[in-house]
Amino acid sequence: MQNKGLIRLFAVLFGLVSIYQLSFTFKANQIDKQAKEYAANKISESVKNFHDLRNDEEVKYLDSLSNYRIDVDGKRENIKVFNLGFAKYTYPEVKENALNLGLDLKGGLNVILQVSVKDILKGLANNSTNPVFNKALDDASELQKNSQNTYLEDFFIAFDKIKGDTKLAATDIFATRELDPEITAFSTDDHVKVVLHKKVDEAIESAFRVLRERIDQFGVTSPNIQRLGSSGRILVELPGVKDTKRATELITKTAQLQFWDAYKGEEFFSFISEANNVLKDIVNPKEETQVDSTATQNSEDEQISELLGEETTDSTKTGENPLLDLIKGPGYQGGPVIAQFDINDRKKVLNYLSMPQVKALLPADKQHVKFLFGKPEPDSEIVELYALVGNRENLPPLSGSVVTDARLEYDEYNKPAVAMQMDSKGAKIWEEMTDKAYTQRSQIAIVLDSTVYSAPGVTTGKISGGHSRITGNFSLNEATDLANVLRAGKLPARADIIQSEAVGPSLGQEAIHSGKVSF
Repeated sequence: MQNKGLIRLFAVLFGLVSIYQLSFTFKANQIDKQAKEYAANKISESVKNFHDLRNDEEVKYLDSLSNYRIDVDGKRENIKVFNLGFAKYTYPEVKENALNLGLDLKGGLNVILQVSVKDILKGLANNSTNPVFNKALDDASELQKNSQNTYLEDFFIAFDKIKGDTKLAATDIFATRELDPEITAFSTDDHVKVVLHKKVDEAIESAFRVLRERIDQFGVTSPNIQRLGSSGRILVELPGVKDTKRATELITKTAQLQFWDAYKGEEFFSFISEANNVLKDIVNPKEETQVDSTATQNSEDEQISELLGEETTDSTKTGENPLLDLIKGPGYQGGPVIAQFDINDRKKVLNYLSMPQVKALLPADKQHVKFLFGKPEPDSEIVELYALVGNRENLPPLSGSVVTDARLEYDEYNKPAVAMQMDSKGAKIWEEMTDKAYTQRSQIAIVLDSTVYSAPGVTTGKISGGHSRITGNFSLNEATDLANVLRAGKLPARADIIQSEAVGPSLGQEAIHSGKVSF
């Protein structure tokens, strides 16, 4: 009898524990159902691409439950969605405690990433311009098309074939200050190869850790992340993910955050005009047909006036001005913007400005200027061109490596932004940069992955303590993901998707239901 009582006690306890555990699954399913109903009510089936639009609305609904709200006292409060009486839980906590369903049961995203070993080698060599080194990189890329070797192995094969008297430990290849003392000018090629194997593996492992951290912060339940051998490939499985575009952007974003001093746009107005004149002979060589020089000059004068923000009476373009014809709007006096261009012309403009004949027009104190485009406004095809204060090494005064924390917040216009905290070293440099910008009434460009997100001025004096904020017309999702990415850290090299598949739940709802009933 005592044994039966003990068995009943264990059965009751087991049942209570099971109900407790399953309650999270039921609640998660209930919230998911509410999200679907919300999306269905908001997006009619008659709307084009309604499936994709409904998925977007579902994600927004669920994200709204994952964020915090401000209480009556102005304090941040997590949103509780499940009340068991003795404890309350947020939506991420509910999802974490729910039954974990893999790709077969839940569907989701299956991705294989290739970490760019070529980029890793370039970084280790400080972006060397050595012709033998760069040809070996290109040859290795060609070998990879029909090779079972890793990229690093093919790089060694390519280098050995063309090296001549050049050594891997040349001072303009791998005998750098950063790799000293592991590699010196006296190191043999065999020794350098051993070190490079180690460094590349460390970089791939670093990329793996960063990806895992990002995905953990993304809130996916039971993700599967694996390194595939030593090739630099990483398998990522994300069960239940609906917004595949957002997920792929999150895991592939390099997140190279930089802070640069910015020139004033008007400092380059005359340079743009001179560059346009030089480009006429390069891009539009003189033809036998005579062109009306008066009409051409008038058009050029009008476009220079547009660049300066002046009114013109005739906006007719002649097609004779390769650079000025591309300008869609002026910069603004005292600001960091030179001019505005069509988003599809970015590559062409940067190619023009990087031509040796054009760069030769720059004054001596601006030889290392860095031209970058800004982030376009939502639903806009116009982007702004900035001129940043560069240097011979092409290194920013401050990088994202100093960021110790990042979080979502809202700016004074109630728009999503990303607040950052820097370490002591970064805080000191930031104080110097903001003091300089305040004194000179200039701007500091905040650059993420070679795009200027914002270029604020400093109006209240130097900023101490290492606090900063990134604004840039973010959506709520973009700001949340950027904060997560900055917290997790930047990838040591580009990670390209070489295989991607949105997986449907192959077992279906019927099999899941049968499993629950049998349980």
